[in-house]
Amino acid sequence: MSVDKVRSVHGIAQLSERMRAAGMRVTPQRQAIVRHLVGDRTHPTVEAVHAAVAAIMPTVSLKTVYQTVHDLESLGEVRLLDVGTGSVRVDPNVEHPHHHLVCARCGAVRDVTPSVVADVTAHDQRAFVIETIEVVFRGHCATCAPQSPSTPSTRPTPIN
Repeated sequence: MSVDKVRSVHGIAQLSERMRAAGMRVTPQRQAIVRHLVGDRTHPTVEAVHAAVAAIMPTVSLKTVYQTVHDLESLGEVRLLDVGTGSVRVDPNVEHPHHHLVCARCGAVRDVTPSVVADVTAHDQRAFVIETIEVVFRGHCATCAPQSPSTPSTRPTPIN
């Protein structure tokens, strides 16, 4: 499996124009949220985005962050993920189909390109119209793998 090279959220100026065109307000808080997401490929939780933005703009509310990421999702700029880590994650990779690697220890989320799933979807498409596919691989990232209880012979090769 190879990790996707992804486009991040568009820049602030372009997104501001798209938001205005869609009838959405463009506030300093929303701009700070977008500024934080530009270039972020870590699939941050909404709470982590809030904490980072609140550090520089203490008046931003968690509700504003949630509303902004939902608005970005409606514009097709991000996807909101529930990968079983207890928090909604923001995924900027909306251009390419992909799956996710989730570390069971630290909760890190990484993109991975699809491979075998393409054959399954081609077969199943005749009997069922597939609109989206979500595959989550669970294991341990390269940092956490040495701490996992796996024996060296069963430990998977870390994906970087």
